[in-house]
Amino acid sequence: MAELGLADTVGILRQPGVRTRQSSAGLGWERLYLSTQEEQPYRGAFDPAPTHLVILHLNGPVTVRRGRGAGTRSRTIPAGGLFLQPAGRALAVELGGRLDTVHAYLTDDALCEANDGRPVELSEELGTTDSLAEQLLLALAGAVRSWEPSARTYTDHLTAMLAAQLARRHGVCTRPADSRSGLSARRLAAVHELMEERLAEPLPIADLAAAASLSCSQFTRQFRVSTGQSPHQFLLALRLERACRLLRTGGDPIAEVAVACGFSHQEHLTRVMRARLGTTPAALRRSG
Repeated sequence: MAELGLADTVGILRQPGVRTRQSSAGLGWERLYLSTQEEQPYRGAFDPAPTHLVILHLNGPVTVRRGRGAGTRSRTIPAGGLFLQPAGRALAVELGGRLDTVHAYLTDDALCEANDGRPVELSEELGTTDSLAEQLLLALAGAVRSWEPSARTYTDHLTAMLAAQLARRHGVCTRPADSRSGLSARRLAAVHELMEERLAEPLPIADLAAAASLSCSQFTRQFRVSTGQSPHQFLLALRLERACRLLRTGGDPIAEVAVACGFSHQEHLTRVMRARLGTTPAALRRSG
C-alpha cells in the first residue's frame, strides 16, 4: 500500500495558518502520517477522515473547543495534552491560541493488528494525558527530524507500539457480535474490482468503503469477516501477486515493476516478498 499523506488527513494541515516543520511525506510510511507544525488560532469543520488522528500539544496551555451547539466541549489543555479524533467522524474544532503540535494520522488496519485482529473503536478525547503515547509520538517526530533509511524498522516498531497503546488505553470497546456479518457478494466484488483497477495507485480506505456504500469502520469490519484479512493485507497480496506475474513473464526493470504494482520502490517490494514468500524479486525472476 502506498504511503499515507495529506490526502488521508482531516484537512487541518492544509489551513493557511499552519506552518509545517517536518513530516513523514516521502519516507514511505504506509500506516502512519506524522507531522510537526506551528498552528495559528482557527475555527473549522472537517469531513470524516479514513485515519485516526492523535494530536500532541507541545506547549500551552491553550483553549480548545470541540463540537457544535449543545454538544460543544471546551478545555484548556497544557503541554503534553492529547486530542483524539476517531476515523470516520466529522470534526468541528476551534483553537484559541498559537500552538506547536505533533499530528499522527494512523490507519484502522494498524489499530486492528495491534488488537490481535479485532476492530477497535477509539474514544473522542480532549486534553487527556498519556505519558507512553506522548513519548512514542516524540520519538517518531525525532526520527522524522533526523531521518535515515536504516531507521525504517525502528519507526515501524514505534508505530505498532503507538497503535497498541491507543487500542489498550483509549479504545471504547471491541465491536460486538454484529461484526460477524460480512460483505455481500456484490459489495465484495465491487471492492475487488476497484482494487484491481487502482493497484498501482494510493487507495485510501475511504475509497474502498465508498465502493461498498459503507462507512470506513463498517467496511473494515465486514471486509475482515468476509476475507479473513484487513483491506491492507488483501490489497498487498494482490499487488504482490501481480508483481510476481510480471517478474516471471516480462522484462521490465524490477524498480518499474514495483511502482507499477503499487509498491513505494524496489526495496519495498523486496521487503514484502522476502517476508511473505521467502524470496526476492531478482531470485524470482531468475527462477522463472
